Amino acid sequence: MFSYLYKKALGWARHRHAVRYLSILSFSESSFFPIPPDIMLAPMALARPSRAFYFALVATFASVLGGVFGYLIGQFAFDVIEPWLHQFHYWEKYLLARTWFDEWGFWTVLIAGFSPIPYKVFTIAAGTLSMPLAPFVFASLIGRGARFFLVSSLLAWGGERLEKMLYVYVNRIGWATVAMVGIGVLGYKFV
Repeated sequence: MFSYLYKKALGWARHRHAVRYLSILSFSESSFFPIPPDIMLAPMALARPSRAFYFALVATFASVLGGVFGYLIGQFAFDVIEPWLHQFHYWEKYLLARTWFDEWGFWTVLIAGFSPIPYKVFTIAAGTLSMPLAPFVFASLIGRGARFFLVSSLLAWGGERLEKMLYVYVNRIGWATVAMVGIGVLGYKFV
């Protein structure tokens, strides 16, 4: 099952509109969509290592533009999205983001841009707290750029060799991931 999905993902990564889809995903993930662009960036860099840095650059700029959109949402439309934050269990993360902004400001955006924590929560929080836009954009460029260039570099470096190795182990990796998610969901429900 995972081998089939793996082949499909690599096929989609070679699609003529893949860069457009990566841009849309990167933009939307930074302001409202829950799926990170790494899901698309990784197979694109793996499928076409010679263009990996270009893909990382596209993801970075689209993500920062999406971050500015999230910032504007926070600044001008927070009342509209507040129920959404509660409904999708982002409220506690939003409150944590506000606390971090009070303490670290610029560094909060940079770390959120690089880490796997939901970046959109921090873009919205930056807008609600009226963080100056120039440092927000600069921190976003550094954080998101570092993350996407790291992902692209590692996969481009592995290239065809890594692609073949992943194909051999993709079923084990897939089932291990399913098991970890299942254990996480059960643990969350019982705790």
